[in-house]
Amino acid sequence: MAAEFPNPCGAFVRRARPAGNTRLGRATSREVFVSPKFDQLGLPQPLLAALSEAGINDPFPIQAATLPDALAGRDVLGRAQTGSGKTLAFGLALLTQLDGGRAKPKRPRALILVPTRELALQVSDALSPLARALGLWCRAAVGGMSFVKQAEALRRGVDLLIATPGRLSDHVRQGTVTLHDIRYTAIDEADQMADMGFLPQVREIMDQTDPTGQRLLFSATLDGDVDQLIRQYMKNPVTHSVAPATASVTTMDHHVLLVSREDKPNVVAEMAAREGRTIMFVRTKHHVDRLATRLRSIGVNAGALHGGKAQGARTRVLTEFKDGHTPVLIATDVAARGIHVDDVSLVVHVDPPADPKDYLHRAGRTARAGQSGTVVTLITPDQRNSVRRMTDRAGVRARNLRVRPGDAELIRITGARTPSGEPVPERVIEPRRPKGPRSGGFKGNGGGHRKFNGERKFSGERKRDGSGQGASRPFRGKRDSNRGTGRKVGAE
Repeated sequence: MAAEFPNPCGAFVRRARPAGNTRLGRATSREVFVSPKFDQLGLPQPLLAALSEAGINDPFPIQAATLPDALAGRDVLGRAQTGSGKTLAFGLALLTQLDGGRAKPKRPRALILVPTRELALQVSDALSPLARALGLWCRAAVGGMSFVKQAEALRRGVDLLIATPGRLSDHVRQGTVTLHDIRYTAIDEADQMADMGFLPQVREIMDQTDPTGQRLLFSATLDGDVDQLIRQYMKNPVTHSVAPATASVTTMDHHVLLVSREDKPNVVAEMAAREGRTIMFVRTKHHVDRLATRLRSIGVNAGALHGGKAQGARTRVLTEFKDGHTPVLIATDVAARGIHVDDVSLVVHVDPPADPKDYLHRAGRTARAGQSGTVVTLITPDQRNSVRRMTDRAGVRARNLRVRPGDAELIRITGARTPSGEPVPERVIEPRRPKGPRSGGFKGNGGGHRKFNGERKFSGERKRDGSGQGASRPFRGKRDSNRGTGRKVGAE
């Protein structure tokens, strides 16, 4: 059995029962204290300064709950909803443990495993400035990006490696990385790793890390295959849970909107034309591309994100969405986990998700870090029963409503409005100009005539007998007898 009780920041902490018959809830119950500040958690001063410079002063509940145990070297399980601050919860712990050390070539000292490229790059963006404050090297190794550049970074030495299981396994097989020096490992979104079939690779990776090292595991759920991973690789872990595995965010409104098949395209278009950042989820990459193309043709600036796009294209789409250039993102579930974009006020399930976990992780793109947001699921009459069962299992209390294009309730809930009808021009991406001079040209002052900047000196005597400097080169071809006569070759 396990005991739950409030932790210092008001969240619930579940600890495994220690050996013997002592009930931990009775033996070590705590008082409820005010949530600690970062400077009370024992973080290095340069890390505190970097956090303050970034405007991060107060820890989120999952951070305040897990950091004391993680900094003490214990194995930690963290269960929290997406957008709750899990990245800094394990990131700050790992960076603090690494402070003062130095990595050897090809031998990282700490590892963060994540399921997707986008999440890996996001974690890298969040932790790299903090790592630099401590003089540590933080790098990402993910598919879709240059293997050679990643191998070169590993050869120079990486303190904290952020990787997806597939690409890291490739580096191990190629001998560009050795995992035996990894004493600190964090696994993020472990339940999605299991859903995507990555656990065999995760186990192969974990088997090569230091078996006496510290392991941190964060996930929205801690059951099924994730529980097997915990039992196999973690030692007496402390579990901190700041939210149940259902939709309990009080700042998130859920609506199920019933539409006819004929009205659905226009309802989607009106919601997409609203003001503010919107993410729309569909099931297939082909539907993503079709919907984004249609919306752009009627005046809605929409970007398409799915696993079939090259990494550079995916990064560009996300950047334009984050920067506000593209206010609407059409995506498959590749974007449903771990992608943190500020101020997403509406999430639309154009295609209802297949299971409660997908619903929760899609919905988690809004109402992040205490902000408010709206989640809308569009259904046709034949989908009512399956969606009701799915939302019940997800713990969602959604308001059900029938709507048509232009309805006042649709406008009130989502801010829907009629698209402008003017097609959005495709953004032209200028090709990058090659660096340096072109091959075969003069590598000097950018072309044109070369300037003579000094006195040309001749050293050595030029001889006709071939014995000195400047000797004539041997002739290897047929000499033109008309050369120098003024006559054209073949003029006879």
